[in-house]
Amino acid sequence: MAGMEMAGMETAVWKCLVWKRRYGNGECFCYCQCQGATLCFCKEIRKSFFDFFVSKEHSLVPSASVVPTRGMNVDFIYAGIQQFTDIVKNEKKPFAPRVVNSQKCLRLGGSHIKDIELVGKDAYHHSFFEMLGNWSFGDYFKAEACAWAWEFLVHKLNIPPECLYVSYFGGNSANGLASDEESRKNWLDIGVPAERILPFGMKDNFWEMGGTGPCGPCSEIHYDRVGGRNAAHLVNTGDPMVVEIWNLVFIQYYREENAKLRPLSSKYVDCGMGLERLVSVVQQKVSNYDTDLFVPIFDVIQKCTAQKHKYQGRFGDSDKESIDVAYRIVSDHMRAVTVALADGIGFTNQQQKKSSRKIKELFKRATIYGSQVLGMERMSMHLMVPVIVEQLGETFPEMAQNKHKIADAVRIEEERLWKQRDDGMRHLEELFRNHPPTSKVFPGKFAFIIVQNYRIELELVKRKAAQRGLTVDEAEYHRLHAQKTMGSGLKIKEQT
Repeated sequence: MAGMEMAGMETAVWKCLVWKRRYGNGECFCYCQCQGATLCFCKEIRKSFFDFFVSKEHSLVPSASVVPTRGMNVDFIYAGIQQFTDIVKNEKKPFAPRVVNSQKCLRLGGSHIKDIELVGKDAYHHSFFEMLGNWSFGDYFKAEACAWAWEFLVHKLNIPPECLYVSYFGGNSANGLASDEESRKNWLDIGVPAERILPFGMKDNFWEMGGTGPCGPCSEIHYDRVGGRNAAHLVNTGDPMVVEIWNLVFIQYYREENAKLRPLSSKYVDCGMGLERLVSVVQQKVSNYDTDLFVPIFDVIQKCTAQKHKYQGRFGDSDKESIDVAYRIVSDHMRAVTVALADGIGFTNQQQKKSSRKIKELFKRATIYGSQVLGMERMSMHLMVPVIVEQLGETFPEMAQNKHKIADAVRIEEERLWKQRDDGMRHLEELFRNHPPTSKVFPGKFAFIIVQNYRIELELVKRKAAQRGLTVDEAEYHRLHAQKTMGSGLKIKEQT
């Protein structure tokens, strides 16, 4: 074994021994390729969450579809509570007092538009993620929720307690809300040191469903990836090394239309934890993308590039050619596309046109990044589907049942995409040939036609125009785009 490989193994073994020594139970729940270590893969972590709460008399229920039910007024399900909104609003009786599940969540635009823009640029934003949740509908409340969360993280997953911090609602005089001293006392009783129990305001530690409706204080558990220091001052500051891993929401108020709060007669608990981030913590990875949720997809991507580029986990200026950004975007977006297709959101679904269009755009973005940045071969995107289904299909059986249909849909859509773009590039070349030699400005209306009809990016049109000494009339392009967005019924003749 090479010296570097041996050093890496020794480091992994050392981490295992440290965790074992801390807890003395002979278990090692870190993900490392070293002899004697128990590998904790993403599937095992998810299952351990289910098993733990089933042992606490929770009913395991399936995820809702990412397709929202009628009246939700959203394009996709993006939070765990949406499946249980009617129960929390007291419009429907709960089918069980305690529930546990993993909810498929898609965040593609709307209030989450910034999330999409950040996918690939950092270690934790995703367009699709799993929200692990445990729920109480008028049954247990704060004491049990806090105790079980701590028990699961510290005693089941063996996460070092000295790396954990908890936050609670510190009150808000404007809303007449006192500090949530009940939660603070619960954490003290569990054994969390007082200096690691931190108060925050409405922005960070008070949850609301919307302008009106159920709401309440929340208590969050944060993890310091560095450890061996006092990181209390970094909680809720956006520091990537001190991250929230679990949000315990205590729904005990209802906000009226006049903005006043009234106590609920029945109280609810909504505890949500993103699987991707939890896996990164348990597997001792700084990035969600370094876990076994993504590495197998990266392996497929690399093979499709003829081994040109290998994922190296770089960010920012160290990833000058955006190779690693592209890996993250392609893998993330293909997970979202696969989940959406499994739930019936096709690329050309007439009943869900807006949702279908967003999935279509997401797939295009993944395909173009894969081709232009990574050099992925054409007609290779569908090869990621089996790997994604392998990771998710056990929990979401609709994915396993539709694996071949999903792969076929991806293959057909990629073929359609490349045909459109090839036709568009030929059309663009024809427009360039017929462009008056005395003009150095390429009409915005022609750029608009190419972008709208052939799924080609404006930046590519500008780049091709610049190669011929032309600049695109962007003012005209954006005016036409705005008219289309406003639904003006704009029609432009495709002339050459």
